[in-house]
Amino acid sequence: MNFDKKVVIITGGGQGIGETYAKSFAAAGASVVIAELNEEGGQRVADEICQTGGKAAFIKTDVSSEENAAAAAKFAKDTFGGIDILVNNAAIFHGMRYDTLLNVDMDYYYQIMKINMHSPLVMTRAVVSYMDERGGGSVINQSSTAAWKTQGGYYGVSKLGVQGLTMCLASELGERNIRVNAIAPGPCDTEATRQVPEEILSHVINGLALKRLGETDDIVNMAKFLASEEGGWITGQTFRVDGGDTMLPA
Repeated sequence: MNFDKKVVIITGGGQGIGETYAKSFAAAGASVVIAELNEEGGQRVADEICQTGGKAAFIKTDVSSEENAAAAAKFAKDTFGGIDILVNNAAIFHGMRYDTLLNVDMDYYYQIMKINMHSPLVMTRAVVSYMDERGGGSVINQSSTAAWKTQGGYYGVSKLGVQGLTMCLASELGERNIRVNAIAPGPCDTEATRQVPEEILSHVINGLALKRLGETDDIVNMAKFLASEEGGWITGQTFRVDGGDTMLPA
């Protein structure tokens, strides 16, 4: 899949799966904008892409802010000429506090929802007019297999909301040739997962049909397919890329 002359915005692209998104799309020829709150991580990834001959730029972005989202979209247009693909990867997960829905501090709950569930809408609204200029585009939202698991708590609720948002936006934007899909990763080998105690992680892996953690490339390969011409008649769907973590009827 070749993304020459395509411009991609990756939110939360300064680490983890987001970093792999950024580097993989750049390696496939895309110009990449890393919209990331972490300045050090976002700039590092952009620099590393440019050092290997790719095209990338970083802009500090609070993805829940309409003003920041608009600035990131304008930056992509001014820097690379337009926007073709948006990957809404940014989320609160690593270091997240765990509590029950009945006991979680409501201000913290609202913050989780603002970033994890509402920011994909904020960012999508910011890029739509630029995608119109290019004749269409592709939006890929990051969900999670936690959406199907009650132990996921408010994180799972936020990711289930992303799936509903994906379907509604796909319906609204289809006539503008903008496709909207979601990916629900299972347990992957990221910095966040490496903080999980070994005995718990072993239990998680043993529960998978494929007895290994996912690699970030496993997730990104699906995203590249969905963003490509080969995925051109797919919209409104959530794809579980999880090694058999969730085996559910379609």
